[in-house]
Amino acid sequence: MKAEYDFSKGRRGQAVPTKGKTRITIYIDDQIVAAFKAESARTGTGYQTLINEALAQHIGTAEKPITAEQVRKIVRDELAHAR
Repeated sequence: MKAEYDFSKGRRGQAVPTKGKTRITIYIDDQIVAAFKAESARTGTGYQTLINEALAQHIGTAEKPITAEQVRKIVRDELAHAR
């Protein structure tokens, strides 16, 4: 260990900035947080991820799940190209 460290070029904040995400402070009702934490415990997905997904779904930017009909079409197309 050095006796002295030079922090003159240091910057405050995250060591590695995340792209596409912004850290904010937000106040959410206790019962909402509890519900997301319960869902998190049930599914194994982080509660903050669940909140983010719910917000994305609300504003219409969430990815829509693929339907069985879409899977069938993809499989038919791939099989047709493989022959």
